[in-house]
Amino acid sequence: MPRFFIAGTNLAGGMAVLRGRDAEHVRVLRLRPGEELTICDGEGTDYRCRLVSSDKEQAEAEVLEVRRCPAEPSVAVTVLCGLPKGDKTDYIIQKCVEAGASEIGFFLTGRCVARPENPEKKIERWQRIAEEAAKQSGRGIIPQVKWAGDLAGALDIAVKKDLALFLYETGEREALDQVLEANKEIKTAALLTGPEGGFAEFEAKLAKIAGLHVCSMGERILRCETAPVVAVTALMYATGNLS
Repeated sequence: MPRFFIAGTNLAGGMAVLRGRDAEHVRVLRLRPGEELTICDGEGTDYRCRLVSSDKEQAEAEVLEVRRCPAEPSVAVTVLCGLPKGDKTDYIIQKCVEAGASEIGFFLTGRCVARPENPEKKIERWQRIAEEAAKQSGRGIIPQVKWAGDLAGALDIAVKKDLALFLYETGEREALDQVLEANKEIKTAALLTGPEGGFAEFEAKLAKIAGLHVCSMGERILRCETAPVVAVTALMYATGNLS
C-alpha cells in the first residue's frame, strides 16, 4: 500500500489532504478514487485512508482507521558514524533507517579520509534518503539526519542516552552481547562507529572516560558502512524488536 508522510495539520475532520510533491506522487502512481493508501503524521501514527479525489494541486483521502505504526521500535536509537568517503553515507542512512534507527549523525575523527568544507550542505540530500527509506520500510517517523561535528560533539550526544556504545575493533573491550543483555529495558541508545580505518586508540580512551561502553563486535572486521547496520540490528534483537 502506498505510504505518505504529511503534517498533522493536514489531517482534520476525518479527511487527509496531500499537496505539492505528495499530490504529484499520487498522480505518478495513478491512484484512483476508492483505492487505499497509508498516511503517517511523522510521529508514529498511521492513517489508513481511501482516496476521494486528486488533481495536480492536491489529493484528498477519507480516513478509515487510525493506529500506532507497528514498525516503530520500543527503543530510540541514535547512530553516530565517523564520516566515510564517497556515497557510503547513503547506504548507512538507508539501511539504518530500515533497521530501526531514529536518528543518524556523522562526525569527523582523526582517521576520516573525507573532510568536506561544508558538510551541512549534504543534510538536505541525506534527509531525502532517510524519507524514502522510511516510506519503503513502513516506518512511522522520518529519522532525522544531522551533522554532529567532531568526536566531542558525538560523545556529547551519546552520553545523554540510556545506553551509549562505542564499537571498537581492538584492545580491551566489553562483549557486545553481554552489554546488551544487561540493558534490555532501555528506551534510548547511541551507537558510535568509526570511518575507514576505524577509531584511533586515544579516541577509544576518550569514549571510555566519557562513560561509554567500549564494545567488541566479534572477531570479524566489518566495513565502516556495515558496522552501524549490524550494531542497530543487534540492539533491536536484544530489546525484543525483531520478534
